[in-house]
Amino acid sequence: MKLNSTQVKQTMTQLNAQVLPDDHPAVAQLNSVFGEHTFFVDTSGLKVLEPAQTSDMSGQTGEVVSLAEWSDPELTSLRPHEPEPTGVLIALEPSKH
Repeated sequence: MKLNSTQVKQTMTQLNAQVLPDDHPAVAQLNSVFGEHTFFVDTSGLKVLEPAQTSDMSGQTGEVVSLAEWSDPELTSLRPHEPEPTGVLIALEPSKH
């Protein structure tokens, strides 16, 4: 799913990863392979969020899905794999408390 700037900021408070900006040279190629998403990279690889339904979190949530893993120790090359849900849920709306 493609996130707006508020959702990206909210995600970054919960996920230890970096967002790839839309003007990053790899984003066009990633979009052609994986579809329109906001892409995140962390020490284990490439991630996106997919809409998630959950009864224990209020508001819109997304589940972190792994799309690729690093193929080298320098974290310079990704090896894609079948999308793997991680079970990690992200609250996409700030808490109203």
